[in-house]
Amino acid sequence: MDTGLRGKGVLVTGAGGGIGGAVARAFAAEGAKVGIHYRSSKERAEQVAAETGGVPLQADLTNEAEVDALIPAAVDALGRLDVLVANAGMWPSADEPLWEMSLERWRNTLDANLTSVFLSCRAFLRHVATTGTGNIVLVGSTAGLIGEAGHADYSSAKSAFVTGLARSLKNEIVRIAPEGRVNVVCPGWTRTDMAREALADPDFVPRITRTAAMQKIGDAEDVANVIVALASDVISGHVTGEVITVAGGMEGRVLHEL
Repeated sequence: MDTGLRGKGVLVTGAGGGIGGAVARAFAAEGAKVGIHYRSSKERAEQVAAETGGVPLQADLTNEAEVDALIPAAVDALGRLDVLVANAGMWPSADEPLWEMSLERWRNTLDANLTSVFLSCRAFLRHVATTGTGNIVLVGSTAGLIGEAGHADYSSAKSAFVTGLARSLKNEIVRIAPEGRVNVVCPGWTRTDMAREALADPDFVPRITRTAAMQKIGDAEDVANVIVALASDVISGHVTGEVITVAGGMEGRVLHEL
């Protein structure tokens, strides 16, 4: 199927990471022109850019001025900008119950996972206001749907944009782009660099897959393919405000005994 993405400009934030890199490759395979955003992973972003014919673009997404400059830079580099995939984020690996969590960690996690999305979406929508077209795919997490003990900061940040922000933006974007859309993809545990340490524990995978019907860990490409489908006006042109979970049927309860 022709997704209609050929020649479109797509900015993928956090594209030097596992899911972000897979997303950039998937869009490039559809003929899109891809902006490969990174904060500090310059070498990996340049590698993804070389593989995809994309353009590496650096910015700290918690810095207002840098985000406001990123969107015009993407437009200049790609020639146009039609899609924002807000994928960048950070999962603090330390398991800390709320009563032991510092205010510093709480603020850092919310900045990295929520403020960054606010700033990215705001800058992109200011661009959409000048073109009258565009759509957004936000990358959340199952933690934002069912919570995650020891990571209340992360689950709170993801939940905030999976529900409140996304559902508000899908009603706001049509004021400036009548066919504009906003959707969310929520991956479960996925084989990426961010999850490598946790997944290396031989007891961990059997324990967490007890809550998923398919009892397996997803790959970055599983998430990327759904994001491309949501970004496509051909495939998902009448889909907005939806949350798609890519987690093998994960639930917040045990489905399988060890």
